[in-house]
Amino acid sequence: MIRIAVALSAGTLVGVGLWLAVGAVAGWQLLPDVARWRTLATRTRSVAAAFAGSAAAGVAAWLLTGWFAAGLLTALAVASLPKLLAGGRSRQGMIDKTEAIASWTESIRDTMAAASGLEEALVATAAAPPDPIADPVRRLAIRLRHQPLSESLVQLGDEIDHPSADMVVTALRIAAQMEAADLSSLLSRLATSIRGDATMRVRVEVSRAKLRTSAKIIVGAVGATLALLMLFNRSYLDAYDTVFGQFMLAVVGAIFAVGGWLMASMSTIELPDRFVPRRMDRP
Repeated sequence: MIRIAVALSAGTLVGVGLWLAVGAVAGWQLLPDVARWRTLATRTRSVAAAFAGSAAAGVAAWLLTGWFAAGLLTALAVASLPKLLAGGRSRQGMIDKTEAIASWTESIRDTMAAASGLEEALVATAAAPPDPIADPVRRLAIRLRHQPLSESLVQLGDEIDHPSADMVVTALRIAAQMEAADLSSLLSRLATSIRGDATMRVRVEVSRAKLRTSAKIIVGAVGATLALLMLFNRSYLDAYDTVFGQFMLAVVGAIFAVGGWLMASMSTIELPDRFVPRRMDRP
């Protein structure tokens, strides 16, 4: 019995070893994407925590006021307000990422004058890359040690996930595979165009900041007024204790919710679809 178990174990190990060897030669992705699973687990935990927090806040508001509509509106507000308030950070992050791509493009252009080739220039830029794209650029330098340049650049575009980065990646792939002339001028024009896009986003953000501030003041004033009435003049709100009052409270809350959603959607600048080039592998 022991001999059979040992034989089966040895055969399994030999089969796994052969599978790993063939996969390594063929370039298969044998291991799961650990980073993707970690990201999914982090998102799941954040969603669960947000749901628990909003539910707890809704129940607390229901118990304090005796209004089911107030509990429902509070739960929706707790769930949606962090996203609305964090929208400015996400938009600023997108602007910073766009500017970082432009800076990295200029760094490649400047480094190529001192480097012996495109690969060497890309590795050199990984020494001090712009912060918003630092990790993808460093991983690119690591991949270049054992992967072809074109394949490494494609993975870089997928990691940055930005239309401007796709244009830079395409220019670099063309230069690597088809020996494009005057790459420095092309990179300069790309950097200028990308910086123009970032400047446009900054101007839009500045023009819309006053509108968002006014909306926050209105919502804060209404919330503060309601809280003060609940504390010092509860009888003024007795009309909301009826079924019709609960209905009207829900309607008012829905109007505020729709207004906040419209403001958030109008202040969002949609990125164009990613420019993913066709495969340029030579037959």
